[in-house]
Amino acid sequence: MTEERLTRLKSVIAKRQPNLAVVLENVFDPHNISAVMRTCDAVGVQDVFVLNTKIPRHKRWGSKSSSSAAKWLTVHQYTDADECFKELRRRYEKIYTTHLAQDSVNLYDMNLTQSVALVFGNEHSGVSEEILAYADGNFIIPQVGIIKSLNISVACAVSLYEAYRQKKLAGHYEGHENDCEYKLQLQKQWGIEEES
Repeated sequence: MTEERLTRLKSVIAKRQPNLAVVLENVFDPHNISAVMRTCDAVGVQDVFVLNTKIPRHKRWGSKSSSSAAKWLTVHQYTDADECFKELRRRYEKIYTTHLAQDSVNLYDMNLTQSVALVFGNEHSGVSEEILAYADGNFIIPQVGIIKSLNISVACAVSLYEAYRQKKLAGHYEGHENDCEYKLQLQKQWGIEEES
């Protein structure tokens, strides 16, 4: 590995955000999943949870739309919702779903600097009632058009870039001592060996 490549990889790892994750529930189009992964990589989200309770487990992603982002992410696939959300609860303080409801809050009023997992539902029916029960709350992306929904990959991109904005202002991309172990694990995962 060249010194330039090593420096680049370490720079990317330094900006990964261990307290922000994306959860995709029964998203059936692999190209949508790949587009989400590309955005995750772009804003420093390392962990993507793919939950398939109603569709077969994905074997691969749409490589053209992901630009191979999947190989730089940690993708957790689940077929059991309880197991998935037990792990999410262990890792993140809050779980929010994209869902249009009476109690939904505006994306831009949320505190996305906290430890949070954002859940996005499938292309046709959104987040299911079963998954809504696991959440701490719901959020919406404000819209003023006739159609009141966005494509899953677009909704995720808008949400993650708001998280990026908030976390950047809060200094989260400057690196923190308390996530050193997380970043050392990533270095190992990416084949980067620290010199003794």
